[in-house]
Amino acid sequence: MTTVKQAKAVARRWVIDEAANMAGFSGALFAGSAIRLPDDATLPPTSDVDLTIVLDTAQPPDKIGKFPCRGVVLDVSYMAADAFRSPEAVLGDYHLAGGMALPGIILDPTGTLASLQREVADQFARPNWVRRRCEHARDRVLAGLEHIREDAPLHQNVLAWLFPTGVTTHVLLVAGLRSPTIRTRYLAVRDVLADYGQMDAYEPLLELLGCAGMRQPRAAHHLVALTGAFNAASAIGNTAFPFSSDISETGRSIAIDGTRDLIERGDHREAIFWLVATYSRCQAILDRDAPARRERFDEGYHELLGDLGVASFGALSSRAEETRDALPWIMDVAEAIIAANPAIDTS
Repeated sequence: MTTVKQAKAVARRWVIDEAANMAGFSGALFAGSAIRLPDDATLPPTSDVDLTIVLDTAQPPDKIGKFPCRGVVLDVSYMAADAFRSPEAVLGDYHLAGGMALPGIILDPTGTLASLQREVADQFARPNWVRRRCEHARDRVLAGLEHIREDAPLHQNVLAWLFPTGVTTHVLLVAGLRSPTIRTRYLAVRDVLADYGQMDAYEPLLELLGCAGMRQPRAAHHLVALTGAFNAASAIGNTAFPFSSDISETGRSIAIDGTRDLIERGDHREAIFWLVATYSRCQAILDRDAPARRERFDEGYHELLGDLGVASFGALSSRAEETRDALPWIMDVAEAIIAANPAIDTS
């Protein structure tokens, strides 16, 4: 078993040996769950270590994604230094602020990140910034849903609906000063809603996703179909996608094993978000690199989408409108969480 401290040491070594030599290197920091878990905790086998490499460039490279490194799976992304130009820029960004409010800096050649981290940590829990980040997440929902297009492939439109709809959970996680986690966002938001007496909002969130009535055996059935598509896509993927490393042997423990763990322990509805994301990405890879083989998995994919009520452009468009219509009450729940959150600094 690998502890979080050991995994961080592997990541730090990779940054020193590889990333620090890149042109424009301005710093590196941990992201995701690694900065929130205690060092002596065991890193779950279904988890990776997220790293952000900051580069002084207008256009950073595409993310590396997931890859194995000395027994640990690292997930590396690049960001332009401009994103860290001021405390205000970070405090208003719901993805950046949570990580920068915690001590997760790996390398900081100029000391800029450390100075920024202190200021962000000092203001992170102030209600004006919490509300700004909730609004930022809400705006991401609205902007993302605009990418559904009648002339796009079904899997592309599914992703254009799925991820913005899933960001509704981030609005509430941000209000609770919690990490806007990716794969397990519905588990995380369930905990926040329970903590603040807002569980009446949980079933409607699942209804927006279409999985409120999903049963465990049915979710397990869809995972079997996904596993076949995953095996095919991970074996033949040639075209580079931003998510290619998720559909690989390296990504299997998270995408397949992690989903199975959720289903088997009874969190099958919460597993559906990543199950749909992974199946849609497999379809994208197969559609580009082996369309004839993709057709073998169309039936299972359409069966999954049918259970969620999003098997056509028209259905996706209608469901996108439902997500838009839900945003006012979701923002009201966020405001109730902010008002009840003792950690929010109202001084």
